[in-house]
Amino acid sequence: MGTQYVIDLADVDERQTATVGGKGAHLGGLARIGGVRVPAGFCVTTDAYRRVVAQAPSLDHLLDRLTGLDPDDQEGVRTLSAEIRRVIEGIEVPDDLAETVTRALARTGEAAAYAVRSSATAEDRPTASFAGQQDTYLNIVGAAEILRHVRRCWASVFTERAVVYRRRNGVDHRTVHMAVVVQHMVFPDAAGILFTADPVTGDRRTATVDAGFGLGEALVSGLVNPDVFAVRDGGVVGRTIAAKERAIHALPDGGTEEVTVDARRQKEPALTDEQVVELVGIGRRIEAHFGRPQDIEWCLADGGFRIVQSRPITTLFPVPERDFAGDGTQEDRVYVSVGHQQMMTDAMKPLGYSMWQRTAMADMYEAGGRLFVDVTPRLASPDARAALLDVIGKSDPLTRDALETVIDRGGHDVPPPAEEPPTEEPPTEEPPAEAPAARPRAATAPTPPPPIETDPAIVTELIARSEASVAALERDIRTKSGPELFDYLDEAFAEHKRVLGDPLSFQALMAGMDATWWLNGKLREWLGETNAADTLTLSAPDNITSEMGLALLDVADAVRPYPEVVAYLPGVEDEDFLESDELAALEGGAEARDAIEAYLDRYGVRCVGEIDITRPRWRERPTALVPVILDNVRNFGPGAAALRFEEGRRKAAEKERDVLARLRALPDGGPKADETKRMIDRVRTFIGYREYPKYGIIQRYFVYKQALLGEAERLVRAGVLAEKEDIFYLTFQELHDVVRTHRLDAGLVERRKDDFRWHEELTPPRVLTSDGEALTGAYRRDDVPEGALTGLAVSAGTVEGRARVILDIADADLEAGDILVTTFTDPSWSPLFVAVAGLVTEVGGLMTHGAVIAREYGLPAVVGVEKATRLIRDGQRIRVHGTSGYVEVLS
Repeated sequence: MGTQYVIDLADVDERQTATVGGKGAHLGGLARIGGVRVPAGFCVTTDAYRRVVAQAPSLDHLLDRLTGLDPDDQEGVRTLSAEIRRVIEGIEVPDDLAETVTRALARTGEAAAYAVRSSATAEDRPTASFAGQQDTYLNIVGAAEILRHVRRCWASVFTERAVVYRRRNGVDHRTVHMAVVVQHMVFPDAAGILFTADPVTGDRRTATVDAGFGLGEALVSGLVNPDVFAVRDGGVVGRTIAAKERAIHALPDGGTEEVTVDARRQKEPALTDEQVVELVGIGRRIEAHFGRPQDIEWCLADGGFRIVQSRPITTLFPVPERDFAGDGTQEDRVYVSVGHQQMMTDAMKPLGYSMWQRTAMADMYEAGGRLFVDVTPRLASPDARAALLDVIGKSDPLTRDALETVIDRGGHDVPPPAEEPPTEEPPTEEPPAEAPAARPRAATAPTPPPPIETDPAIVTELIARSEASVAALERDIRTKSGPELFDYLDEAFAEHKRVLGDPLSFQALMAGMDATWWLNGKLREWLGETNAADTLTLSAPDNITSEMGLALLDVADAVRPYPEVVAYLPGVEDEDFLESDELAALEGGAEARDAIEAYLDRYGVRCVGEIDITRPRWRERPTALVPVILDNVRNFGPGAAALRFEEGRRKAAEKERDVLARLRALPDGGPKADETKRMIDRVRTFIGYREYPKYGIIQRYFVYKQALLGEAERLVRAGVLAEKEDIFYLTFQELHDVVRTHRLDAGLVERRKDDFRWHEELTPPRVLTSDGEALTGAYRRDDVPEGALTGLAVSAGTVEGRARVILDIADADLEAGDILVTTFTDPSWSPLFVAVAGLVTEVGGLMTHGAVIAREYGLPAVVGVEKATRLIRDGQRIRVHGTSGYVEVLS
């Protein structure tokens, strides 16, 4: 097919984005939907754009300069983009191209008025709408004016906002080409926007309509407030009628003008309820055609609706795709976020979430690169619901509040709440690989833990079992490759679940946590002590995660005596630096290498976001540890690890003596003291083991990953994959199929990369319904000072210091007394805990890893502080109230 400069809109469909841009392709698709009226017109194609810009060789140099700009150089972007627009607008349109456009106008009505609209190839993608990034011109009359505005549309590829948006979304400026839609102008009585899903809550069943008089530009420009209608299940369920004092109308000879609306009409609705329902019906047909919620521009003229644009709503959090009836329909469901339990709310790549699904102890469903658990069955049973809410409430009050919002409103097969609140029980959390409260126990009054002996040998045995299982995995997987590897991995996953579900392991986990709740509850009742277990668990034995943090202090001890090594480490960038001749040649280089290597042998399987197997481990990226090692060299003296551990143990022993003495002084205090002593022994025996099952999982994950990357290297050599990391964008089953067949859909990896970039921009909700409603919950407390940031108290004490907002431990630069503020902390963050005075996170619960380690190290900590990393600025002075659960920003 030869070069086409103009295509009639009636001949366009959604597959022609490369030729007519996103807007043109969508309009062509819209025109093919029954019952949807789209104004006639044509598209000036991207071939025309490419031909014209090729006439300006200076553009190449300007684009090179634009691409090379520092991301923060706003003035440079502004200046260069304006210069590029001037160049494009100054190019003469070739005679034959101008003649082609003029002939198209003659066919569609040369004297008519037109809307001339930009349609870029990067526009209106499923993952980024690019809405409003280029220009639209209304009521343009005459061939010369239309050609001038076509040229202006071409130039609008480089509006400042479009350039910034592309940079933020990782789109190369050179890959974006501009088509132009030339479409019959509609002179509407009313116009506006229809969202087929609520753009605020995400509810897919509720559509919202914004409407005003005249052209829709009055709403888009903010000239007037629109009427707003909410429609659900075929009826208007809410309306707000605005005073619409101004409107934009078309002028007879071209252009538009702002006019004053007659005072008698200003408070009239722009649409009747019947028209609103009719419009939403059209929107539902459009939504069904494109397969996702739409943001639709509409006009009402001559008593009928015209659709002038439709694009995907890219800000909505996706909904898990599940077919319950076998016919594509879904039942109403309620989902709880796994990431908020696992301290990993970042988007995961397909191999990452599919591996977690295969190895977890509960069914999990993917949406937006995150995993969710369906809690609908538990909400449907009053007893199970009470237990679930109690467990989750103590772990994460925001998730409980979000669930209660769903329950109180009804629907989703959830009966109304019980009249009497459930009796509190000690909250429980499952082994780390499980769903939030996957097996909640009945709600009962606090009771002693189940009958398992308080015997350190139990923990020793469980650790030995886990280590033996990992050793067997490492031994047996070495001989497996190809399809045989995947057969073996099915067996390995079964063993993975067997170890994780070991009844003795579960009893040990629960014994430590239940003893914690017992101590906190009883000592508050008997002595008025708040969170007494926080001190009683300091430096508890067998805590692999707290040991990991202290061990990095020992690494610092090995590095500190050698100034040449300390000077060398800040500049390392190569991940093979430990093997470099440069390090070996330094005095102390061998000692530093041996200390870091020994640390990596024990803890190198860990990393930030470690439940995603695709994340680089410390063994793969040891440079991530260098800033923390250097902080420890600077902030601590020799032997700090042993001193810290011994200090914690001493404080715990002092607290134990104090508590027991005070109890014995009470009437009938002897039995209370004896039972408390048993619980203290119990919590110190078992609470450290709380961290071990997760470590065992991550050990196994590293072994799986190395084996799968071996397959990836073979696929690269066979020409099936471009690079080995491409397997991260395939699910486990897809990778299995590729290994078996040596065939891969050519565009799949790129589409998945595009999806992942989109998912990274989304904020995952704590609770998600099958209607798409995303709920984050709220704290309902009146004991927090005005202006303070509310959270969950997880480690007692109050501390004041400089806030260090750190999103990646590789960016650590800490001084003594700093307070760590971050989104979430998994075990990989524990090396930072030894260097800070307090902790604030956006996500977390009473028994999640950050809370456990904060108590181990005696750090005041508040977790679950919504938007903490945005509301607290790096360097501000803050006060953390770890006993009361709030944070004050002091400066």
